[in-house]
Amino acid sequence: MQIHEVTEVTDELIAAFERLIPQLSSSNPPPGRSELQAMVDSPASVLLVAVEDGYVYGSLTLVLFRIPTGLRAWIEDVVVDSEARGKGVGLALNEEALHRARAAGASTVDLTSRPSREAANRLYQRIGFVARETNIYRYDLANEQG
Repeated sequence: MQIHEVTEVTDELIAAFERLIPQLSSSNPPPGRSELQAMVDSPASVLLVAVEDGYVYGSLTLVLFRIPTGLRAWIEDVVVDSEARGKGVGLALNEEALHRARAAGASTVDLTSRPSREAANRLYQRIGFVARETNIYRYDLANEQG
C-alpha cells in the first residue's frame, strides 16, 4: 500500500470517490471532476490516497491555512474502503498527513469524528490525537432562511 498526493484527476480517481464517499456520508454526493480538480489545484488542500495495484483503498484531505495565530492543519473526510478496514490504511493516511503538516510548520493538527465511528476514534486515539473539550457550532448556509 502506498500513500500518494493526488496531482491529476483521472477517470479512475472519480470512480474511486464515487465508491468511497457513500461509505463516509449518505448526505453528500461524491465530488465530480471539477470539484476534485479544485481540490488538487488549491494550495490549501492536499488530497492523499492509499493505492495498491492501481486500486484506491482510501483517501484523506489535509487542509493547511494561515490565521493570525499561526498555521492551522485539519484532517478532513478520512474514508477507507470497507474491504480494507483494519488493514492499516487509515493509519498510513493519517501518518502521512501528520508528516506533511509537521513539514509545513503546523504545531497542531485537528480533526473531528462522529462518536458512532468507533473504530476510527480508536485509531485516532492510538495515533495520539486527544479529545478536546470544545463546542463545535455549525451554521447551515444551504438551509438558511432569507
